[in-house]
Amino acid sequence: MPRRAAYIASMRFLHTMIRVSDPDATIRFFDLLGLKETRRFDSEAGRFTLIYLAAPGDEGRAEVELTHNWDETGYTEGRNFGHLAFQVDDIYAACQTLIDAGYTINRPPRDGHMAFVRTPDAISIELLQKGRLEPQEPWASMPNTGHW
Repeated sequence: MPRRAAYIASMRFLHTMIRVSDPDATIRFFDLLGLKETRRFDSEAGRFTLIYLAAPGDEGRAEVELTHNWDETGYTEGRNFGHLAFQVDDIYAACQTLIDAGYTINRPPRDGHMAFVRTPDAISIELLQKGRLEPQEPWASMPNTGHW
């Protein structure tokens, strides 16, 4: 019988991110499925817009995040899928669990809030801290590894 792997307690699915070239067209598509815009964030400095959509009753959870990078010139198939996001109670413990199991933290939680790791099939997983933790070592000075 296979040994049961350790898991990260108190994890909650948050959103799936996709990159879009035409936000209005994508919103119209998801509107046909019943998803509505719940919030939007524009970053002049980063030159991107984040638009969150959810089915009625799923606002703030189980959302689709549309990322529109203002300067993109078209995505190749597969590159438009971004990541799955999960909220965790302790991002440092979650990352340590993954490291102990042999995974690389591609974007460490230097800020006490966000980290990225990749599945064995290279799908990006974003871990978001429930609330905020103070930055801690070794995480605060840990560099990125690869891409996420």
